[in-house]
Amino acid sequence: MCGITGILAFNEEGNKHLSKISAATYSLLKRGPDGEGIYLNKNVALGHRRLSIIDTSSAAAQPFTEISERYTIVFNGEIFNYKSLRQQLESKGIQFKSQSDTEVLLQLFILEKENCLELLDGEFAFVIYDSVNSELFLARDRFGVKPLYYYKDAERFIFASELKALMAFEIPKVIDKNSLQLYFHLNYIPSPHSIFENVKKLESGTYLKINQKENFESKKYYSIPYSDVLKNTLSYDDAQKKLKSLLENSVQQRMIADVPLGTFLSGGIDSSIITAIASQQTKNLNSFSIGFKDEPLFDETSFAELVAKKYKTNHTVFQLSNNDLFANLQHVLDYTDEPFADSSALAVSILSMHTKKHVTVALSGDGADELFAGYNKHAAELKVRNGGIRAGLVKSSHRLLKQLPKSRNSKAGNKIRQLEKFAAGMKLSPQERYWQWAKWSGYTNAQLFSEKYNSDVNDKEFGKRKSDILKNISSDYNSVLYTDMQLVLENDMLVKVDKMSMSQSLEVRVPFLDDKIVDFAFSLPANYKIDGTFRKKIVRDAFKDLLPPELLSRRKQGFEVPMLKWFKTDLKSMITNELLENTFIEEQGIFNVEEIKKLKAQLFSNNPNDAVEKTWALIVFQYWWKKNLSP
Repeated sequence: MCGITGILAFNEEGNKHLSKISAATYSLLKRGPDGEGIYLNKNVALGHRRLSIIDTSSAAAQPFTEISERYTIVFNGEIFNYKSLRQQLESKGIQFKSQSDTEVLLQLFILEKENCLELLDGEFAFVIYDSVNSELFLARDRFGVKPLYYYKDAERFIFASELKALMAFEIPKVIDKNSLQLYFHLNYIPSPHSIFENVKKLESGTYLKINQKENFESKKYYSIPYSDVLKNTLSYDDAQKKLKSLLENSVQQRMIADVPLGTFLSGGIDSSIITAIASQQTKNLNSFSIGFKDEPLFDETSFAELVAKKYKTNHTVFQLSNNDLFANLQHVLDYTDEPFADSSALAVSILSMHTKKHVTVALSGDGADELFAGYNKHAAELKVRNGGIRAGLVKSSHRLLKQLPKSRNSKAGNKIRQLEKFAAGMKLSPQERYWQWAKWSGYTNAQLFSEKYNSDVNDKEFGKRKSDILKNISSDYNSVLYTDMQLVLENDMLVKVDKMSMSQSLEVRVPFLDDKIVDFAFSLPANYKIDGTFRKKIVRDAFKDLLPPELLSRRKQGFEVPMLKWFKTDLKSMITNELLENTFIEEQGIFNVEEIKKLKAQLFSNNPNDAVEKTWALIVFQYWWKKNLSP
């Protein structure tokens, strides 16, 4: 995978910005440490940072221009079926000068134009420049594995893999207030919006065309084929066989590389299945886990080692202390160019850093939870919909649960937190329950923001964005998973893995997100995926012969970064004297200073409740604001 950026100027004023392409390209160094390329042609400039994976020779360097010099491509990602596509193109007389998937993609586009997207099996964001029509064509993969931002004004159109490259072009940095509200609700900003006005994220499964005359066309070329009316449902046994075949094929395709490859092996079911399949297709597979020696409640390395031993992988465990996590905090905050407050990014960053010392490509189990109902909230949603005596008892205990101390940092406190959230959700409609269970910070806009800031917020626009997110939630259980794919997977899980792995120059591939698997998953009834006993039921049953029995009987284990300990020790000065200092908050003018005072008092009390999550979201934003917007 790589980093791409570029600019199309509409007029002479726009042309003045072409010279910034070098700085923009260099800002993506971590995404591509193996080489840099820049293309200039009249009113366009394209930049590329290379992480060499397929055809590591100079023949595959980018920007890549085909022989007629009409078309030039910058490409971030991999096309896993490029060899079969190349054979088809060669049968039509097309000749190649490299062994790269980049050239295959470019030649396929020349032949098929936007129709080429339907033929691609890959994870990608790419831009192709047509010098005859002075037109850019941008496209992003079906599920948003690879990112692509863009900015447009009257002078220029700019694109980049990361927001930092757009900022290198000195775009206006005006905060989108509705995006900021969404951030403090979700801990991330869902596409197509970004933290800045006029900066958008190209949505998954979408292409965009724009030319020098500012003609702009955007179109969705792929949508998950979801319907609440299922057709031609396979028997459960046949569905297991098909899932097994599809995933085996997906893993095999994603092992194509001209550099060392391995797997993330967390000890959970998904990564264990990927590792098991991969180990059957190559000798001496490398696998990697991180353990948390200071947090035994969250340590899964013993389960990962069971899988590694069963399949004789070259297994490496990185045992981390809380000090190791804290030492990586600065790197994560510095690399974050758009507010993103999923604290597990710290662990992904460290895992990627250590893994990169051994391999350049890693396979992960991401996507399975959203496809096959693997989260705690999925089990809770099923209980709400099914009702019953136990659910009724929890609902009737809501008032009591609200009064009890809650914390993610202890087993009992976390259970009370989950029960209180469940009881509150039972009283809501399916749409509002989904919204509340997607919430991290627990803030309301009126609480968090200053009176002046709130007065500038467009409530109608915020309501529209929320409605767009929730529009598919219905009485059909699969609608929850469909919304998770579009919201949680694309904007949280995949962003986290992409940013943190690429910050360490590591490529991560996700076999569960082969489009044939996703299409198949949404052809299945919900009871194939979840019942009163198991989440990811069909995944467990289809691959149970590959997994140690201990994995099948254990509960899903998440990981919580020990934020509270840091807030009361190492980070206390940063909170009280810098990022959340009262005078600074007042001068900044964004937040309600009285609410911030209450938050700090709660955080340092004996019952912090959700103050930890609220504080972390604020720290991430404040650090970002000081770095990018502070006068």
